[in-house]
Amino acid sequence: MQKAEVVKKDLPMEGFEKLKQASELAIDCEMMGLNVFRDRLCLVQISSENGPCYLIQIDENNGAPLLKDLMEDPAITKIFHFARMDCLFLKKRIDISVNNLYCTKIASKIARTYTDRHGLKELVRDLTGETMDKTSQSSDWGREELTKDQSEYAASDVKYLFKLKRGLEVMLKREGRDHLVEKLFEFIPHRVELDIMGYGDIFDHQ
Repeated sequence: MQKAEVVKKDLPMEGFEKLKQASELAIDCEMMGLNVFRDRLCLVQISSENGPCYLIQIDENNGAPLLKDLMEDPAITKIFHFARMDCLFLKKRIDISVNNLYCTKIASKIARTYTDRHGLKELVRDLTGETMDKTSQSSDWGREELTKDQSEYAASDVKYLFKLKRGLEVMLKREGRDHLVEKLFEFIPHRVELDIMGYGDIFDHQ
């Protein structure tokens, strides 16, 4: 993966054209908080496996039409960790309906039943042996200019997603659970719609 480039509002056309050729893209989002009705979507990180990586500082008032084109393209698989949250913010804050997604957090919960630790840092350590630096995770992502540490952290978050997907796919197929996660991934856009409408756990007995 090439060095990440910070851009304002949307992808540059050259970057869009390169990413459009990929069969898979890794995506992550940074927000001011986790309340989609209150907190702003600040940054979207997007990368192909062996190509460019862009850190897009989002302007919610103008959207991001080139990013939207990529996210809604059914021919490209979008890899997230905790897709439900990222897709929720993308939909509610800049009207992007993600199509064809893969969530490493859900895949981990279905495959790695020997642990209850499914955070990105733990997953990277288990599947790659590497240690992520999460120091900048809780920082001011709404600032006008990202710090060097923020940029490096944001780029590292998407760097590992391709490896994690490959490793989890092997485990899921080995355990005969690959068909199950596919159905769960298909449900995520519907879960996002329920979140926006204010529904909680619809499967709860209460």
